[in-house]
Amino acid sequence: MTVVRALGPNFADRAASHDDNDRFVADNYADLKKAGLIEAGVPVELGGGGADVRHLAGMLREIAHHCGSTALAFAMHTHQVAIPAWRWRHQKVAAVEPLLKRIANDRIVLLSSGGSDWIGGSGWAVKVENGYSITARKVFTSGAEAGDVLMTTAVVKGDGGPDMVIHFPVSMKAPEVKVLDTWHTLGMRGTGSNDVLIEGLFVPDTSVAVTRTAGEWHPLFQVIATVAFPLIYAAYLGVAESARDIAIELARKKRQTQHTLTLAGRMDTALRAAQLAHGWMLDTVERNAPSADTVNEVMIGRNLVAENAIKAVELAMELAGGAGFYRDQGLERRFRDIQGARYHPMQSGPQSEYAGATALGLPTANIF
Repeated sequence: MTVVRALGPNFADRAASHDDNDRFVADNYADLKKAGLIEAGVPVELGGGGADVRHLAGMLREIAHHCGSTALAFAMHTHQVAIPAWRWRHQKVAAVEPLLKRIANDRIVLLSSGGSDWIGGSGWAVKVENGYSITARKVFTSGAEAGDVLMTTAVVKGDGGPDMVIHFPVSMKAPEVKVLDTWHTLGMRGTGSNDVLIEGLFVPDTSVAVTRTAGEWHPLFQVIATVAFPLIYAAYLGVAESARDIAIELARKKRQTQHTLTLAGRMDTALRAAQLAHGWMLDTVERNAPSADTVNEVMIGRNLVAENAIKAVELAMELAGGAGFYRDQGLERRFRDIQGARYHPMQSGPQSEYAGATALGLPTANIF
């Protein structure tokens, strides 16, 4: 954490420029790589920092105090490291060792297409000799500009049976892969979450890590959902905490009224709810037993964090008053950035349905 705090002021100094110009936080990624944080989640035995999910979440939360875009984009790499690290440590999966060692030795940056894939998958894989031909457009690929390997999926059309989804890595240097300039958004502008276009890429059979039924929960996705979302939502929690601190400083410069006290109290109450919910998510990870039940608990936490973090930042804007409307205070950027918490899986509708089915003892395999 000391390393992250040392980097924080530089991230904060650059944040407005990245945001104003829709520019990816490339210089911050360079600092993260130089500081050894790319491999922070790789087990020590494989050459990494050995940080567990709770410590990685703390790292992302601290980064978000200074730059929400850096924290969110880096969360997408971090969870792609944490998942194989968890599988190596708790499930004794040796197949992930080469990837983890490569992250530690070469400091490669992983990208996720989970936002556009999720349980249903996206893009098409056509079977050819010794592999597949892939055509796809992956949206929300955070950090695409800095990425070395995209961890993604494609759908194989069922021949008389269900569609299947294959999981495989993609080199971002492949000529069939192109990053499109599409990320012009309300908030989190520095994440560089551009679309990635894949046209006619050959993926050999040996590169396919998992094959599963499309549109149906698989044990691997229970691991992914349980481990990834406490890391992603650590970024949003950090954004809300920093918004709260800015609002308090601005409010202290004004005459205090009963209304001011009430707003400050409501803001801190909402923020505490988000913090408690995030703590519950981390507690769930530490059961080290991903399942349909842990997915339910993490996703309940995900929606409680989102709802209360957004509420806390809205109250921060109100507490700060007109001063918070100016860009140079940094509060309005955090107000825009926190809106991204609405859009990751599982959004409130599917999450409520999943929780309700769990409560009633009904199947959840097709709810996502």
